[in-house]
Amino acid sequence: MSIYKLTIMALLVAIAVAGSILVSIPTGIARAYPVQHAINVIGAILLGPVPTIIVALLTAIIRILTGTGSLLAIPGSVIGAACAAFAYKYSGKKWLAGVGEVFGTGILASLFAVPYAQLFMGTSVAALFFMPAFFTSSLIGACLGIIIASSLRKTAPSILITK
Repeated sequence: MSIYKLTIMALLVAIAVAGSILVSIPTGIARAYPVQHAINVIGAILLGPVPTIIVALLTAIIRILTGTGSLLAIPGSVIGAACAAFAYKYSGKKWLAGVGEVFGTGILASLFAVPYAQLFMGTSVAALFFMPAFFTSSLIGACLGIIIASSLRKTAPSILITK
């Protein structure tokens, strides 16, 4: 990985962590962080799958350690980041990165969060409990991420942009 990509990754982690302090939506057991979803889409478009997944995982871990995220931050961000990155990688369409984020976080991660929450948090909830919050947050963040990434792709050095 180039030093440029590592620098952009560090900046995206910092923006996501700072954004989680400034913008969050309380949704019961979980908190929704649309900035994280925007960062996932931006990373998917600018960096590709592996760096985007690393950014999502590091952000989730830092948010857990600083108390701005629960253990649900890991599946909520990493699954969406992976889906967004692979959707963009194989389609080349920005809007599909957003759809991948919404599908990955809003549907897959919300369903995965049920047994995950029971195992790691001792919380037992119905299968669709997390879906409204995860879906809404990821939809808002994905739209924001597509708009920002479209602007960044025009100005980012070509070394950063995945082909």
